[in-house]
Amino acid sequence: MKYKRVIIKISGEALAGENGTGINNDVVKQVVGQIKKVHDLGIEIGMIIGGGNFWRGRQGGDMDRTTADHMGMLATVINALAMQDALEKSGLPTRVQTALTITRVAEPYILRKALRHLEKGRIVIFACGTGNPYFSTDTGAALRAAEIGAEVLLLAKNIDGVYDSDPRKNPDAKKIDEISYIDVIKRGLNAMDTTAISLCMENNINIVAFGLSEKDSIVRAATGEKIGTLIH
Repeated sequence: MKYKRVIIKISGEALAGENGTGINNDVVKQVVGQIKKVHDLGIEIGMIIGGGNFWRGRQGGDMDRTTADHMGMLATVINALAMQDALEKSGLPTRVQTALTITRVAEPYILRKALRHLEKGRIVIFACGTGNPYFSTDTGAALRAAEIGAEVLLLAKNIDGVYDSDPRKNPDAKKIDEISYIDVIKRGLNAMDTTAISLCMENNINIVAFGLSEKDSIVRAATGEKIGTLIH
């Protein structure tokens, strides 16, 4: 295999499927099936799931930003627990670790414990982002990737890669197959937030952005097949 250890970041919106909100069970089953294939190949898997299918900090309007962001962190816990349940029902040992302490439902994030889980073949789902307001789950994914020594960050979204403009608004938008970190930042492309891109650049972590709805997209990305957009 090209990679021994990966971080898979799934956006909350992608998990919602066509519903737009909540959790689409068909999407969850499709993700679990792919995760199982990757796990069976011997690849160690960390996961981060966004919370946008339930709440996004920017929805808060006049709400205090810190409060709104904490609500978003809790939304990621809902998705993490749902994914844990589905993975375990398929026979995959899974642990949820949270950056906010919620010991009644999940372990607190402890790096050494996370590494031990991965070495034992368990899937670790990291919830609550970085545990700090003003930072997105994209940044949380980049941070955890750096901490656990992941070789690549697999970014599963509801769009099949990075485009030169928003393809939902511009029908003439062109998909980019390969691009450097700095060009993503300079051009203001909507791949990940700038902090996350910078963190990956500083730690030499490649990013593969691809569409979750594509057939076997997670398996293809995890095994090094050319898919979506490579940011390096």
